[in-house]
Amino acid sequence: MDIVVRITVIYLFILVGMRILGKREFGQLSPFELVTLLIIPEIVSEALTDNDRSLTAAVIGTTTLLLLVFITSTIAHVSRKADDVLGGVPAVLIHDGQFLEDAMNRERITMTEISNEMHKAGLETLEQIKWAILEPDGKIAFITHEQETLPRKPQEERVVG
Repeated sequence: MDIVVRITVIYLFILVGMRILGKREFGQLSPFELVTLLIIPEIVSEALTDNDRSLTAAVIGTTTLLLLVFITSTIAHVSRKADDVLGGVPAVLIHDGQFLEDAMNRERITMTEISNEMHKAGLETLEQIKWAILEPDGKIAFITHEQETLPRKPQEERVVG
């Protein structure tokens, strides 16, 4: 019965900690945040299996880790420079149908990887692409030449009365 209580305490503690961190889904976490949160099982495993009698050590370790994640996300939220360092910045991989090899080498992404993502986006040729941008979350955004020539919606006139 002791192990059930230990697991329940750790589960509830992590649940509360995740709620405090915010409502983002795992897909929206930065790679750094995700890796950091994956460390939690290592911290609490001893307390869960009763190898270490100190449930307090697991709670303190997890609290420290969640606090560090919270602090870094808060710093990134208030400082653009910190956000760039912690979360990364977008990188242009293609401009006007031409691969930008320096950026691709810096980001360690191959032409094949870009081509695969192009095809998933329904694009057939490089000439269709005005910009291909590697976003900080690892996804590639494509802006086509056609998107630039789409008619823009006229702005509504505001009546001041």
